[in-house]
Amino acid sequence: MPAALRPYHPSDLGAIYRICLLTGAAGGDASALYRNPDLLPHLYAGPYPVADPGLTFVVVDELGVVGYIVATADTFGFERWLDEHWWPTLRTQHPRVDDPGDGTEDHVLIDRIHDWKAADDTLYDTHPAHMHIDLLPRAQGQGWGRRLIETLSGALRERGVTGLHLGVDVRNTGAIAFYERVGFQRARTHDWGATLTLDL
Repeated sequence: MPAALRPYHPSDLGAIYRICLLTGAAGGDASALYRNPDLLPHLYAGPYPVADPGLTFVVVDELGVVGYIVATADTFGFERWLDEHWWPTLRTQHPRVDDPGDGTEDHVLIDRIHDWKAADDTLYDTHPAHMHIDLLPRAQGQGWGRRLIETLSGALRERGVTGLHLGVDVRNTGAIAFYERVGFQRARTHDWGATLTLDL
């Protein structure tokens, strides 16, 4: 069957976790970086469709889910939801661990789970929504990224949201170029990358 974009269904969550890991190293496969393959998506993919499934959309081909976009309409509200409903369980399940010295980075993500830095930027007053998007290589270069962002943007506009932001790794130059092509503008530069914004 040809690939298609559709709303999220709870049965998609496992595929979203897998794709997050396979694209989690500045767009490349992050599997070798983590002993626990769920840690990265626990931070950057999983909570979004659980908190607000209406702002998650997926691309599916004959082999299954090949891409997704996840989002929140209200970054500050989402941070409160994380504190109340997401982090407590993960902090119990994942006690702090030392660096094993083998090149894996589970300990880094576990530290983030325990010491999550809540969003605090006046930028979010005008661009309160934020998103994460990932596509497997076989789904890239076919317009799905643009369609996912357009679909999400429409859903956010229906809720009266005026702006969207995202963070991108400085090493992921292809992603930065893509975001700028679809209308995002660089609003903040950080040591790890950049925050880009899109007016809705």
